[in-house]
Amino acid sequence: MDISGFGGQPPEDTPTFGIPSLEARTTGNLLVLLPAQAVSDGVAEVQRATGIELATSADFPRGAIEADQLQEANGVVFDQLGVALVRAEPGQARELAAAVMDDDRPVLGVEEERVVYALSTPPPGGRTGSSAPPGEYLRGYRDAVNNLVSNLAPDAGAARVAAVDESTTTWGLQLTGAVASPFSGQGVRVAVLDTGATPDHPDFVGRTMELQSFIAGEEAQDGHGHGTHCIGTACGPRNPEQLELLPAYGVAFAAEIYAGKVLSNAGSGTGGSILAGINWAVTNSCRVVSMSLGAPVPPGQTFSTVFEEAAQRAMTAGTLIIAASGNDSRRSEGIVRPVSHPANCPSIMSVAALDVELQAANFSNGSVNPAGGQLDIGGPGVGVHSSWLMPTRYRLANGTSMATPHVAGVAALYVQANPEATAGELFGLLMRNARRLPLSSIDAGSGLVQAP
Repeated sequence: MDISGFGGQPPEDTPTFGIPSLEARTTGNLLVLLPAQAVSDGVAEVQRATGIELATSADFPRGAIEADQLQEANGVVFDQLGVALVRAEPGQARELAAAVMDDDRPVLGVEEERVVYALSTPPPGGRTGSSAPPGEYLRGYRDAVNNLVSNLAPDAGAARVAAVDESTTTWGLQLTGAVASPFSGQGVRVAVLDTGATPDHPDFVGRTMELQSFIAGEEAQDGHGHGTHCIGTACGPRNPEQLELLPAYGVAFAAEIYAGKVLSNAGSGTGGSILAGINWAVTNSCRVVSMSLGAPVPPGQTFSTVFEEAAQRAMTAGTLIIAASGNDSRRSEGIVRPVSHPANCPSIMSVAALDVELQAANFSNGSVNPAGGQLDIGGPGVGVHSSWLMPTRYRLANGTSMATPHVAGVAALYVQANPEATAGELFGLLMRNARRLPLSSIDAGSGLVQAP
């Protein structure tokens, strides 16, 4: 399950552009869906069918399967989700497929494990300050920071944001209404599953932050920058008096942060690492999970049954998953790509990226697949100021990856305002209270997310 070679950074000062390949990459491992009410029976059946002994997340403190165990084990079950990750030989895979077809055997589905990505590019002017390791640029999925200069005229993205006064707070905080909200996310646990965190960043000193790595051989410390940026937007600081540099940029500025490293420092991960992170978040009673990651979905492809069931089970446990819709589109060329995996699952809230003029970002994916892949809501995703690796400290970035933590942060505000709300009710609150826009739901879902 080694995913270290899938990602990389482009050369310094090199902008990147191109329609990404829609050919999904897989690891050769299998994800096995077990009955929600009979997980132990499903585990026994998988072990009987394959001869593989399954480790279980319940055997680890706080449900955090150690990254090395996740990589080395031939089989792991995420007990909160009822999903097993199995490294199966062809004969074992055939036996699992046969079990799915037999109604008397407690195995509901089997899917190939996919590779997921979060890639970043240098902003206008060059170097990001990221310490991510060098590597050949992956011309694959681009659900992450996507340099707008590649799609518009030079500095156009910066010019459009400059029209809003950000001397005190970011345009995202202003237009979502987070600045005026009486809520802070106090007491709400928010899990950001990404490339990790930078707990020694000056803006996070003294904050409650739980870190866990699900990437073998890598600490939870962010070596990429993408995760730090997303955490900053969702849960970063708000009080300008505590900042050396303005603007303030965090939505749920008092929330408890759970940073799960499910993507490597090179910006790649797997379905297993994501499910391990979701399982950890559910075990630790995180009410909101933010995932700025994904894999490409071709036109006509439906959603993952395994991830959809896992999301439903997370919702039953009180956890709402919010995910980026993807950056595969080139709207200026008339190209709108489908919502990506796993955001295309109906029980995962999918997020579009909007610019400061409340137009769909050029790269933002849309609701173009009839069988799954609905776009639910929009968030600020162009020219977003947030935290970055030290010593750079802050950075402007673009992408549905930036829109997603805006929605996750607002979701935490709603949880504080409605502590007894179920995850399904939280989903409804976000949708109903979104600011309606003169855009198709194909492009912006229910509209711009609005704070309570």
